[in-house]
Amino acid sequence: MLKTKFAVFSTMMLSLLLSAGAAAQDAGQFLILSAQYGSERNHVDVTNRLKDLARRDQPFRITFESMAVDPDHGQAKMLRVFARGPNGQERSFDFPDGSPFDGRQFRSWGRGDWGDEHWTGGWQGRSDNDAGQYVILTAQYGNESRHVDVTNRLKELARQDRVFRLNYRTFGVDPAEGRSKALYIFARGSNGQERMFEYPDNSLIDGSVFRSWGSGEWGSGGWSGQWNGGGNARNNGGDRDDQGDSGQFLILSAQYGSRRRHIDVSNRLKELARADRQFRLDFRTFGVDPDEGHAKVLRIYARGPNGRERMFEYRDNSVIDGAQFRGWSGGEWGDANGRWSGRWEGDERDEGDSRRDRQ
Repeated sequence: MLKTKFAVFSTMMLSLLLSAGAAAQDAGQFLILSAQYGSERNHVDVTNRLKDLARRDQPFRITFESMAVDPDHGQAKMLRVFARGPNGQERSFDFPDGSPFDGRQFRSWGRGDWGDEHWTGGWQGRSDNDAGQYVILTAQYGNESRHVDVTNRLKELARQDRVFRLNYRTFGVDPAEGRSKALYIFARGSNGQERMFEYPDNSLIDGSVFRSWGSGEWGSGGWSGQWNGGGNARNNGGDRDDQGDSGQFLILSAQYGSRRRHIDVSNRLKELARADRQFRLDFRTFGVDPDEGHAKVLRIYARGPNGRERMFEYRDNSVIDGAQFRGWSGGEWGDANGRWSGRWEGDERDEGDSRRDRQ
């Protein structure tokens, strides 16, 4: 009997120790945003692969076998992890090939509930983490007839610095029970114009477009006070102001599929853009499945203000919003004379400056 009690006690103590160890392991200071593997010349996003390894909770070394990809064959490579610290500043961690990886410094490592699918940095990260174009004035949740101010609650979520999915539980209130609702964020752009961003229920919210998002230094007033924004905030029910199609990047081409099999979907994307709304990506979006049974992506090739080509990649099930593209809702892009490089990998081998935006 005594042996049995001791065995039960030992089992309980071991369970508590393991739980405490797991909790300590997931209590790191840094929250992972993205993981890239390769070299400056050729690298790929391995955030999901790193999540798989984290959930196994076993030590491993950085090699192309552990990352399950070799983006720059025969060349020295490294894993570069981009993360945000408790002060809101973003930094990178480099793990060269052959080095052991230890995830204890990263928050929620073992659970794998990290990674920002809207992270917009490149191999060198982002020069200014909270340097979005728009300053938030207020945030309202509900519909035109019934809505509540959720600015303070949104600040709390912003300071946690993660992407989150929207529903009435997000704000702890349902101002229009049983009816469709949306989050309206009213913000002021660098040109002084007010703009309204609309996020229907079930949207993914990412604050990278807003200045000082993570620090919560916004929402200090100046909003026009109308559900539909000020005079220039909304245009015919869309989510863009009068300057809303003045993004930095001009689309050259849109391709959907895999490296092995992909098709041009520029014209179909124009039709969706003219509807001027966010949409979720899958093979039904374009009415075709170019590589059935395999993972696919939408790649948008665009030219930036510096004249260089840049590639934006969106995996299936991503939410697509064209706010960063010039002339998006007018469909004034994708001209055959745009001189797209014509390759699935874009111009990165020529210029080394292509950036992947995981949305």
